[in-house]
Amino acid sequence: MALTIRKLVTFIDETRLEGGRPANPPLRLIGAAAVIRNPWAGRGFVENLRPEILEIAPLLGQELVAAILSQAGSGDSVEAYGKAAVVGTMGEVEHASAMIHTLRFGNLYRDAVGAKSYLSFSNVRGGPGNVISIPMMHKHDAGMRSHYLTLQYSISDAPAPDEIVVALGAATGGRPNARIGDRYQDMAELKESKEKERAPA
Repeated sequence: MALTIRKLVTFIDETRLEGGRPANPPLRLIGAAAVIRNPWAGRGFVENLRPEILEIAPLLGQELVAAILSQAGSGDSVEAYGKAAVVGTMGEVEHASAMIHTLRFGNLYRDAVGAKSYLSFSNVRGGPGNVISIPMMHKHDAGMRSHYLTLQYSISDAPAPDEIVVALGAATGGRPNARIGDRYQDMAELKESKEKERAPA
């Protein structure tokens, strides 16, 4: 089955003020979503999903990565990233997962932005207008809490029961005025606390 995209939707969220202070520079969250026909819808239980994954996922990745980069300007501009899929009610969550949990999809995005971290994700079943929720993290450092972000938006007419919405998300920076520290600070403090507990009185 060839890839047919019913619609490609891009979304931009730009934060200029946060907590009453300017975001310097403004934070841009970018989403790109493709609405495709679910290749397994109406076929009953399909044991082997691999043929459709191999045929569709790489092409889908190319389309979505190109859409993200056209909005971001370049792969270097992307600091945080993530992915998501929403399958319509005739499908299984496994169908949503199949399109995004393959290296033939994810590696296209990693390579394009020069990333090291894994792609955080969500995969759910829902109907038209279902929220597309894309959790993100820093593309090089999974412990950098400033880049724990979530982009949410919806498409009013998708997914139809026999469709899947597949999406990528990007951020051009971390949360404006971030100040909760990174994982490593907590790890060091917890280690120090345990060492003090073990120390002889």
